Amino acid sequence: MIQIYEIQEPREAEIVVALGVDRIGTVILSREVWKSPLLRETIRVVQKRGAQSGLIPLLSDRETIFRIIDYYQPDFVHFCEVLSPFSGDRTAVERQCDGLISLQQAIREQFPPLAVMRSLSIPRTGAAGTEEILKNILSIMDKLAPVSDYFLLDTLQGRPGSAQEQPINGFVGITGETCDRGIARAVVAASCRPVILAGGLDGENVREAILTVQPAGVDSCTRTNMLTPDGRWIRFKKDTDKVKKMVEEVRRAEAWLDKLTLADIGLSLA
Repeated sequence: MIQIYEIQEPREAEIVVALGVDRIGTVILSREVWKSPLLRETIRVVQKRGAQSGLIPLLSDRETIFRIIDYYQPDFVHFCEVLSPFSGDRTAVERQCDGLISLQQAIREQFPPLAVMRSLSIPRTGAAGTEEILKNILSIMDKLAPVSDYFLLDTLQGRPGSAQEQPINGFVGITGETCDRGIARAVVAASCRPVILAGGLDGENVREAILTVQPAGVDSCTRTNMLTPDGRWIRFKKDTDKVKKMVEEVRRAEAWLDKLTLADIGLSLA
C-alpha cells in the first residue's frame, strides 16, 4: 500500500490517485474548523477514483470526532497521539492507552465499516536503550491491537518522551525524519495487524526502507511536499514529480520482494 498525506483539495486528490497512490489522507486541524465541504468533496473524489480515504482528527474531543466521522464518512480514521516508548513515561502512557482503547472501541461499535489506524512512536536512530524501547512499543501495540485495524510507525523527534517537541504538540508525525529501522522491522515482525512505515520517506529512500523493514505499506507526507525557494517544506502542497518517483520506487521494491518470495518457494519445493 502507498499512502500519501496531507491532501486537502479535490484536484490534488485526483492527480495523486492517478499516479498510483492507494490511500489518501486528509487532516482536520482543529475542533473549531472541522466542517469543510471542500474536504468532504476531496474524500468523495478519492473514493470515486477507487482509492481509500483517511482522516486524521488533530483533536481529542470524542463528541467532535464522532461528528467528523459521520460528516466525512472516510474509509479509515487515523489517530496519531504521541505514545512515548521510553520507560520513564510508562505509567502515563498506560493511562493514555486506556482512554484511546475506549475511544477506538466506541468508534468500531458505532461505525462498523470504518477501519481504525493507530500511530506508534518510533525514535530516530541512535536512541539509547533500544531493547527496552522496543519492549515498550510492543506492549503498547499489544494493548491497542484489539481495537486497531492498522498500525503506522512514525518518527518521534525531540527529547525522549517529550510531546511538546513534536511539530504538532501531542501528535507524532510530519518530521521529515526517518525512524530507527531496526526497531521498525522488529515491530512489523511482531504485529498481528498490517503495519505501514512512515517517517521521512520519499523516492530516494523508500526502496531501501521497504527491503529493510518489509512493512505492509509505506506513507509519505513531508518529503513529497513542494519546497519554498529557500528549501522549506510547504504543507498541503504536493510535488507530483516526488509522488511519482515514490510510487515507482515502491513498485520496484515490491517486484524485488516478489522475486525473492518466488525464489524461496522454488527452493522449498526443491
